[in-house]
Amino acid sequence: MGDSPSLNLRGLSKKHTTAQICTGRTPFFAATIDPRFSFGLFIPRCHSFTDEPLTILCIIHGTKRQTGGYLSKLQDFCQKLKCALLCPLFPAGIIDPTDLNNYKNILYHDIHFDRILLSMIDQAGRTWNLRTDKVLIHGFSGGGQFVHRFLYLHPERLLGASIGAPGRITPPDDSQPWPHGLGDVSRLFQISLDWNAIRSVPVQVIVGEDDVDSSMLQSAKKLNSAEIEAGSTRKGRAKWLSNSLSSLGISVIYSEIPGVGHDAMKCLPTIEAWLEKILVES
Repeated sequence: MGDSPSLNLRGLSKKHTTAQICTGRTPFFAATIDPRFSFGLFIPRCHSFTDEPLTILCIIHGTKRQTGGYLSKLQDFCQKLKCALLCPLFPAGIIDPTDLNNYKNILYHDIHFDRILLSMIDQAGRTWNLRTDKVLIHGFSGGGQFVHRFLYLHPERLLGASIGAPGRITPPDDSQPWPHGLGDVSRLFQISLDWNAIRSVPVQVIVGEDDVDSSMLQSAKKLNSAEIEAGSTRKGRAKWLSNSLSSLGISVIYSEIPGVGHDAMKCLPTIEAWLEKILVES
């Protein structure tokens, strides 16, 4: 499967039916690289083909694949900051009908979810007037797992990375194989880690202060050394990851949200504030 022509809105009046359907909260579009996957967007009213391209904010869903909350709750943010929201959908049950976790480790069987996301970004850029060279990215829970691994692999494509409450973590350790470490990244992804580029990306690590229920994490068959050291909770692992990235010279803002457990929407105001700062400064 490969890229093919995309819907192109250039030249259409804003009153055209297609242009109206593709402004605001859009339909979900099949990814041209692989139509098993899709993405939906929120395109703010300010979008124009005659102005500067809009920055893309990518939100990576968690295990339940709930994108609707972000597509609804971030509309005012996108209108205010003049950015487009892109939410990929990586369905459960791809290849293995019982699998829920396919996208989190980036590589699943022969599927490279990093390439799927990058192709979605480029496809959106061919349809709307969007900046595609660098994007902002956030993910919570399973999405946080994806985001910190994507940071290792593609820092040159990121304006900033917000990592929310990841239950499993990949430490920056080249003595362990992926996803328990970074030891075989070049073989698996044909990518050379660029630590200078990684250090140039602002990072937020965020977790609820009460995110200490480890019941959903106990099914993990094998823990890596970082997860053992950090303990069994998302809070402990988020803090460990933040400290580890900081020790390598990466600019990390760590936030624990008081009175909040494992709840993405209750962390969203702090996430929005951090994202706004990055957008204003970029």
